Amino acid sequence: CLESLIRIVALIQLRKITICSDIPQTEKKGKIQQIKYLIQMIHSVLCWISEKRLRMYMRTLRMWPLFLCDPLQKWMKFQRDFENFKTACIPWEMKIKEIESHFGSSVASYFIFLRWMYGINMIIFGLTFGLVMVPEVLMGKPYGTLPRKTVPRAEERTAMNFATLWDFSGLAQYSVLFYGYYNNQRTIGWLKFRMPLSYFLVGVGTIAYSYMVVIRTMARNANEEGGGDDTSFNFSWKMFTSWDYLIGNPETADNKFASITTSFKEAIVEEQENRKEENIHLTRFLRVLANFLALCTLAGSGYLIYFVVRRSQKFALEGLDNYGWWERNEVNMVMSLLGMFCPTLFDVISSLENYHPRIALRWQLGRIFALFLGNLYTFIIALMDEINLKLEEEKIVKYNMTIWEASLYNGTIPENATAPPIQVDPADVPRGPCWETMVGQEFVRLTISDTMTTYITIIVGDFLRAVFVRFFNYCWCWDLEYGFPSYSEFDISGNVLGLIFNQGMIWMGSFYAPGLPAINVFRLHTSMYLQCWAVMCCNVPHERVFKASRSNNFYMAMLLFILFLSTLPAVYTIVSIPPSFDCGPFSGKIRMFEVISETLENDFPSWFGKVFSYASNPGLILPFILLMV
Repeated sequence: CLESLIRIVALIQLRKITICSDIPQTEKKGKIQQIKYLIQMIHSVLCWISEKRLRMYMRTLRMWPLFLCDPLQKWMKFQRDFENFKTACIPWEMKIKEIESHFGSSVASYFIFLRWMYGINMIIFGLTFGLVMVPEVLMGKPYGTLPRKTVPRAEERTAMNFATLWDFSGLAQYSVLFYGYYNNQRTIGWLKFRMPLSYFLVGVGTIAYSYMVVIRTMARNANEEGGGDDTSFNFSWKMFTSWDYLIGNPETADNKFASITTSFKEAIVEEQENRKEENIHLTRFLRVLANFLALCTLAGSGYLIYFVVRRSQKFALEGLDNYGWWERNEVNMVMSLLGMFCPTLFDVISSLENYHPRIALRWQLGRIFALFLGNLYTFIIALMDEINLKLEEEKIVKYNMTIWEASLYNGTIPENATAPPIQVDPADVPRGPCWETMVGQEFVRLTISDTMTTYITIIVGDFLRAVFVRFFNYCWCWDLEYGFPSYSEFDISGNVLGLIFNQGMIWMGSFYAPGLPAINVFRLHTSMYLQCWAVMCCNVPHERVFKASRSNNFYMAMLLFILFLSTLPAVYTIVSIPPSFDCGPFSGKIRMFEVISETLENDFPSWFGKVFSYASNPGLILPFILLMV
C-alpha cells in the first residue's frame, strides 16, 4: 500500500507540472480530472494504513516524490528549451508573437500569411535562378554576340540613363531579366544544357508546385479545424490557467501579459456578438444599401480602368515618345491608386452592415478581391490587344528584313575577284518587337509601382500621420488621438488582398520575366520588416479586437482562385500564340510547347514518343480530370 501511495503522489506532482506548462485548455481539464481521481485513490489507500505506520514512513513519503520528480522536471525543462530553440529558428516568429500579443490574432494572421508567401517565392526564385538564369549567364553566348543580346544602335545613347533603366528598358531590357535575352540553341555549354526545355519545364513546374503547396496547406488547415473550440467557462479558464509560471524574462512576461489582455478583449467581443439584439429590418436595409454602394464602386473602377486602357492604346499607336512620364505609366499608376483608395472606401461602407468583425473582414476581403480581379483582367485584356499589335508589327519587320538581307548580298564585283564575307554588327541588325519581353516589362513595372505605392502609403499614411498626432495633439483645437485623424489601424483586408494580387502578377509574369521572382522576394523581405515596424510604432489595435479563425483557409481559398485565374492567360499564350521569330528560347517554333515534342523525337526512343502522344490524347485526359474532380 505504501508503494502505491508513493507512486500516486508522484503522479499528482507530475500532473501539476504538466498543468503549469503551455498546453491547450482541453488537456488541462483532463489532467485536473486525473488529479481528482488520484486524490480519491489516496484517501482509499490511507484508510488501509494505520497512523503509526504512516508516521514511520512519512519521511520516505516526502523524499520519494521529490526523487522521482527532479529528473522529470529537468527533462521537461530540456524539452521546453528545445521547443524555444526551434521557435527561435523560425523566421520572424518572435516578431509575429509580439504583434499577436499587442494586436490580436487577426493582425498576426496577415504576417503569418506573408511569411508563408515568402517561403513559396523563395522556392520559385531558386528554381528560376538555378535552372534558367545561371546556366544562361555561365554557358550561353555573352552579351553583344547576338542581336537579341545587344542594345540596338538607335538606343545606345540612352541605354544607361536612369529614367531608361527605371522603366526597365535599355540595357535592362537586353539582360537575363527578360525572356528575349535567352538563346534558342537546343544545347549550350560543355554540359550540353538544354536551355529551351529547362525554361519551359521551370515555367510549368513553378505553377504545378504552387498548386500542390496551396492545396496541401488548405487540407492540413481543414484537418486542424476539425476539433473545434471548447468555450465552457471560457473566462474562468483564461483567468486561472493563462499565465506561464516558468517565465523568467521580464520582456517575455510583458508580452505574455499583453497577450492575455488581448485574449480577454477577443473573448468579450465574441460574447457581446452572441448576446447582441438588432433590428432585423433596419439591418437588412443597411446591408442592401452597402452592397449597392460597393457594386457602384466596382463598376466605376472598372470603367476607369477601361477608359485608361483605351487611352494607352491610342498613345501607343501615336508613339509613346511624344508623351510624358504620366502618359507612359498611366495604367499602372491608376491601378495602384485604385488599390490604395478603394479599400478605404469599402471599409467605410462596411460600417453600415453591423456584421461580426470576423464576418465583416470576409466581406471586405471579397469586395477588394473583386476590385483587384477586375483591374487585373482589364490589364490582361489590354496586354492581349498590345500583343496583337506586336504580331502585326512583326510581320512587317520580317518582310523588311527579307529586303534588307537581299540588299546585303546583291552587289556587283569584278569577274575574277572574291568577295569578302559580309559582317554586320549585332547592334545594326533589324529586329522584331518581341512581344514576350513587352509583357514581362509590363508586369515588372506594375510590380514596382505597386511596391512603391505600398511603401509610400506606410510612410505617409502611418508614420507621418502618427508623428503629426503625437506632437500636435497638445496644441490643437480638438483631441487628435480620439478624433480626426487619430492613429491609424492596420488594414488587414487591404494588405492581404494586395499580397494575393501581387502574387497573381508574379505567377503570370515570371514566364516572360525570369527576374520577376527575385524582385518579389526582395519586396516581401523588405515588406516584412517595414510593416512590422509600422504596426508596432505607428498603429493602434483595432477598436474591436476579434479572434481570427484557427487557420488561414479563407486566405488560401482566394489565393487558389487567383492562381487558377493567373494560369489561364499563361496557358493561352503558350498554346495559341506563336512565339517571336528572333528572341527568346522558343524562337523559330510555331508554338512554345513544341519543345516537348522536339525533345521526345531527338532524345528518347520512338516507342516512348508514341506512348506519350497516346497518353496526352484529350480523350484520356478529360475523363481523368473529371475522375479527379
